[in-house]
Amino acid sequence: MPVSARGADPRFCQNAGQKDHCVHQCGRKPCHHSGHQVCGGYGTCPDFFQYSPRSRTTALPVSPISRSSADQRAGRCGRVQHGVCIRLYTQEDYENRPRFTLPEILRSNLAEVILRMIALGLGDIKEFPFIDRPADKSIQDGFHLLEELGAIVRAGKKEGEEKAASHVLTERGSTMASLPLDPRLSRILIEAAEKGCLEEVKVIAAALSIQDPRERPAEKMKAADQAHAQFKDADSDFMTLLKIWNIWQEIRDSLKSQSKMRKYCKENFLSFRRMQEWRDIHWQISLILEEQGIRSLPVQENTGKKGEKPAFSPKYAAIHQAILSGFLSNIAMKKEKQYYKGAKDKEVMLFPGSGLFANPGAWIVSAEMVETTRLFARIAAHIDPEWIEPVGKEQCRYAYLNPHWERSRGEVTATEQVSLYGLLIHPGRPVSYGRVNPTEAAEIFIRSALVAGDLRQSFPFMEHNQRVIGEIQDMEDRVRRRDLLVSEEDLYRFYADRLEGICDVRSLRHLLKTRKDDFLRMKREDLLLTLPNPDELSQFPEQISLGNTVIPCEYSFDPGKENDGITLKISSAIAPCIAPEAVDWVVPGLLREKITTLIKGLPKEFRRQLVPVNQTVDVIVQDMPREENLPLITALSRFIYRKFGTDIPASAWDAKSLPEHLKMRISLLGPRGEELRTGRDPSILVQGASPQVNPDDFAAARQRWERRGITEWDFGKLPETLTLKGEKGEKWTAYPGLKTEENDLCLRLFKDRTEAIQSHRQGMVKLFSLHFAKEVRMLKYQLALPGSSALPARYFGGSKVLEKEMLDSILASLFSLNLRTPEAFAAHAKKAESVIAEKGMQKLRTVIRILDAYQECRTVLYDLENANRNSTAIIQFLAGLRDSLANLVPEHFVTLYSEERMTHLERYIKAIAIRAQRAIVSFEKDQAKAAEVKLHTDRLNRLLTELSPHVTEEKRNAVEEFFWLLEEYKVSVFAQELKTPVKVSAKKLEKMYAEIQRMV
Repeated sequence: MPVSARGADPRFCQNAGQKDHCVHQCGRKPCHHSGHQVCGGYGTCPDFFQYSPRSRTTALPVSPISRSSADQRAGRCGRVQHGVCIRLYTQEDYENRPRFTLPEILRSNLAEVILRMIALGLGDIKEFPFIDRPADKSIQDGFHLLEELGAIVRAGKKEGEEKAASHVLTERGSTMASLPLDPRLSRILIEAAEKGCLEEVKVIAAALSIQDPRERPAEKMKAADQAHAQFKDADSDFMTLLKIWNIWQEIRDSLKSQSKMRKYCKENFLSFRRMQEWRDIHWQISLILEEQGIRSLPVQENTGKKGEKPAFSPKYAAIHQAILSGFLSNIAMKKEKQYYKGAKDKEVMLFPGSGLFANPGAWIVSAEMVETTRLFARIAAHIDPEWIEPVGKEQCRYAYLNPHWERSRGEVTATEQVSLYGLLIHPGRPVSYGRVNPTEAAEIFIRSALVAGDLRQSFPFMEHNQRVIGEIQDMEDRVRRRDLLVSEEDLYRFYADRLEGICDVRSLRHLLKTRKDDFLRMKREDLLLTLPNPDELSQFPEQISLGNTVIPCEYSFDPGKENDGITLKISSAIAPCIAPEAVDWVVPGLLREKITTLIKGLPKEFRRQLVPVNQTVDVIVQDMPREENLPLITALSRFIYRKFGTDIPASAWDAKSLPEHLKMRISLLGPRGEELRTGRDPSILVQGASPQVNPDDFAAARQRWERRGITEWDFGKLPETLTLKGEKGEKWTAYPGLKTEENDLCLRLFKDRTEAIQSHRQGMVKLFSLHFAKEVRMLKYQLALPGSSALPARYFGGSKVLEKEMLDSILASLFSLNLRTPEAFAAHAKKAESVIAEKGMQKLRTVIRILDAYQECRTVLYDLENANRNSTAIIQFLAGLRDSLANLVPEHFVTLYSEERMTHLERYIKAIAIRAQRAIVSFEKDQAKAAEVKLHTDRLNRLLTELSPHVTEEKRNAVEEFFWLLEEYKVSVFAQELKTPVKVSAKKLEKMYAEIQRMV
């Protein structure tokens, strides 16, 4: 009977009278010398004794041993026949050895014994009356091996039985019990029959039952290695054995002579006796399988993953899957080089004699693990880890990590990790979690797919529920609260109570086919925790009016996010028409919080005058008029000054530190509704945002709309904006207007509204000039300066320049208008026709008076400088007055100043001359008055430096008014006799300055 003989008791024996030493593993076959068992050179002999170096120096006592087996310390020699035993160890070692070796049942693996006892119904092995009872650990190891092989399973107690059997045979175990083979070998043979590779595995199983047929004498190791190289397979030592068998069979059939076969074996360092033994055992195994009716099925194809080429051939895969079934606990995963992590956290090294040693793979299986200086894996092969789970599924451990909703698959999935004996076979693969844990999968499905709405294809009931939820969330965003909508937990409970056991889209769809979805539709009362006050909601309108446009409001309560607060979506076409100041007032619900935050952000000197802040805010909200043409800060400063007497300059308000949700977010939209630009600075409305227009489309639109050589209004009504379409259907806004190009009047399309309006005004001046061509020619003649004005005109470019500037200023004042219809043009032309000449005469008289006053003032200053050349102080004083005169009357004053301002310019010039004359008489008195004026002059300069592009038009106009009021104040201080048209004083200037300071 073939047996896998792997003894465990080390002994050393020497055949009497022979020179060969048996120092390896015993194969339970009589030695050809004297009948004792030897192994042949590969392994550890049951009678092997590893003696120490010191024993070599000890005398070797020679004692005859009788055939009596009473003293087994002498080894086998002497127990089968008379002989002489030469002990290679000391007398002391001899006497310390046990007299008898352990019974084989105490040294062997009990798996086969247990399998037979269960099959024969001999009861529990733990209660069997052995003469020498095996250790509990040995019994337990046997059970573990049989469970690994799938031969037995744990049994439950049956009805009527007093005591349940601990294990019962599986169907495979029954087959294994019928085979008189080692359980591991019977397991791989059964698997091989199923895989269609029984013939190959029979050869391998027979090889594993004998000693290795290869010989490697110490004196010819290199020659032996070279001879054995022809058999080596780089992927599998099992295939190496199969290759040896196949070559042996071919040689045997061809030579047909035992002497030649012996010679072949000697030349190739093979043991002829073991090859014969291999052949005998193979025959016995074949006979046994035939008697049991075990035959090979067709080989199964191993295609690997779809689209990938298999790493191993189908035959190789089938053979090694069969081998794997018997040696599951001998798998190992590569760590580095030839070192592997074995089952149950063991560190394993490939045996140096293995064909895999030069190129070790990631995963291996071995026929045996031998521990000497370290744990070696012998007779190993490369395997695909994908083979392990199908073979050892019952032994695998499964862990499920990160269960989550998978939108693309429509089900809850988890990452499945598969391990066997501590080795990770699959690090992670997605699996349906509903089959693993239906309860938890259903919860995840409801929370992620239904509550969160994360589905590829929505259901009508979800759309309904989301619409109701959206309405409530919108109310929360408007009032900036999160206590109206029920929690996600409540939403989960709603679905969980109605969808028990549903954990994927497929199951939900099937359920909805059998009944209506009304039971899944939520009502408003199901979702509302509390209803907000209607008056509170009215403070947050869904849309607002800015100018003549109704603009929708989008609310978001998401602190820290870009869209937190209120967003106004405004078309870029109408954005420049909306006053930035109006944006501060649009949502009443935010006004109280905004005012409170602004007051609390004031410097302490102002804030303490407004405490208690809450009462102050109540008064402001209730009584302050809603002036949407003013910035909120300007209106606050004015109201607080009038109501509480606290003068707060605009610079004291810290509007920049307001929370983002209190700053209106403006989104400028393009023609197709696309977002072009966003920001919380209202100046974005003035700056606008030009949409991205295709140059070819814009050129085509210009070709359709634009004209040249316009001499009269013959182009119909001219709209403020035009919505144009491109060839691909896209839309954008253009701004039509007149434009003067090289003395030619044209109709043009503009991308920017501000540019269009400015150009159109200039074009209207040109068009009216063409309409009143005769009147304009007469006006030019009328505006000719007299010869007396030629001298002062030199300071402003000469008479011709001044005459042209007078003409341009008159035409601009009359005709620089944004008229858009022929009717408006005709009406204004009729109105202006009668005043053109009058305007010309008035302008001419005003300019002549200013020129005369300017020349007179320069003469006075010149004469005074000549008369006081020796006084440095006077010279510097007069130089300052000359600069003041140049600032007051710049080179292009005719086009710079309006007609109303120019009427007062003569008086301001004369005041400079009078002041100069009086200062020469009483310089100290003049300097005293100048000190009073300087305070206000410095304030004016400060206001001018503080002007920025973002300053409101109201403040710009107020600063200009302050400039002219200061000029009037100078007249009242230095030339009272010239009088002023309005009452002016230092107090009035201070009041006006404070008012400007309160403006933004």
